[in-house]
Amino acid sequence: DQDEETSNTSESLESVSLADASAEKATQGSDTDLEVEDPEKAFVGITGTELYLEACRLMEVVPVSHFIQNLAKPYINLNHHGLGPKGVKAIAIALVSNTTVTHLELEDNCILAEGAICIAEMLRENSSLQELNISNNHLDTAGAEAIASLLLDNMSYLHTLQLSGGLWLQLAGRSHCLCTFVSLQGNYQVKELDLSHNEFYEKGGQLLGQMLASNTTLEILDLSWNHLRRQGTVALGTGLRSNSALKILNLSWNGVGNEGALALGEALKVNTVLVHLDISNNQINNEGAKKLCRGLEVNGKLKILKMANNPLTMEGASALVTSVRKNPKSMMEEINISNVLVNETFIKLLDLVCQTHPELDVIYGEVEGCITKIPKQHPNPMKVIQNYLKEHNLRLWDFFRNIDKDGNMKIPVAAFQRAMMQQSSIPLDRVQIGELVRKLDRNRTGVVDY
Repeated sequence: DQDEETSNTSESLESVSLADASAEKATQGSDTDLEVEDPEKAFVGITGTELYLEACRLMEVVPVSHFIQNLAKPYINLNHHGLGPKGVKAIAIALVSNTTVTHLELEDNCILAEGAICIAEMLRENSSLQELNISNNHLDTAGAEAIASLLLDNMSYLHTLQLSGGLWLQLAGRSHCLCTFVSLQGNYQVKELDLSHNEFYEKGGQLLGQMLASNTTLEILDLSWNHLRRQGTVALGTGLRSNSALKILNLSWNGVGNEGALALGEALKVNTVLVHLDISNNQINNEGAKKLCRGLEVNGKLKILKMANNPLTMEGASALVTSVRKNPKSMMEEINISNVLVNETFIKLLDLVCQTHPELDVIYGEVEGCITKIPKQHPNPMKVIQNYLKEHNLRLWDFFRNIDKDGNMKIPVAAFQRAMMQQSSIPLDRVQIGELVRKLDRNRTGVVDY
């Protein structure tokens, strides 16, 4: 009896052991946060899945179902997934030979220097990834240098890189990280770079100015919230004078001040490529606006100038609009001074300028005294157009097609405004045309898609 009892106990333990082994085998290599009955069948035929699962097993991290499900698609968003350096390393391993993913979002994953180094190593081998966001990831000096070295060697195919708030360093190590700037001097791949919220101070602006003077590829640069201040902006202005590629520059929230505005104004006198400049929230007053206007009076390329939330008054606002009036070559389409209170004199000046520059749209604050007056009622511009078409037995389609010179059913807002201002058959003023544009381009895409 004792032998029989021992035998039964042994069989029972063996069956439990086999059950445990079977359960371990079933879960091993599967996506543990994916709610499917048979994960292995769900991923049959997806390139790189097995490689990723094996990497996760080696890194001892939980596989991310969203990554597996999108591994065969061009866009993967893994922002705020809490991946950590090991989780990112597993992803990097899976992407080394991947040929489908072109845009990868990894913001706010605490990947640290270790993760950044793995990403940089992957990018040296991957030939498909073109857009990468590794913002807010505490890359530290080693991580920043790994990315900088990658750019310096022109070893990746990236044309868009977001590093906003990602280079959080001790002050002593900050200068090392600034090599990211210098590395772009000879880089011929990256066209769009976001380095906002990195607190580079004036030193960063000086190094970046050197880079802009020689870089011939970068087209979009975001340097907002970096404490560049006067000296940093002066250096940037110097770099912009000889730059032949940058089209969009964001310098908002940098304490630029009047001296920085002067440097940018001097740069605009000779720069022939910049079309969009954002210097909002920069402590630029009327004096600084007038200094900037020295460049606006001769520049023939800039289209959008954002200057909201600077301490400007009517005097500064009038100077900006007058600079466009003085410049027959001006291409200005938008001036944003949305916090400035204007008066009727300014409105008359703007109406006068728009006669020669019909594409100009100035976004200002309230009109002084309009609260006490009964606001002027304008007929609905769309109804005015409909009434005209009805009277002349025309279709709305014909109306738009007559403006659309290219025939692609999309009209740039500036061209639409110009056409509406210059035609005389439909009586619409500047305010009505502005209202019409806001209705036809609700998302401010810059295009009227009729």
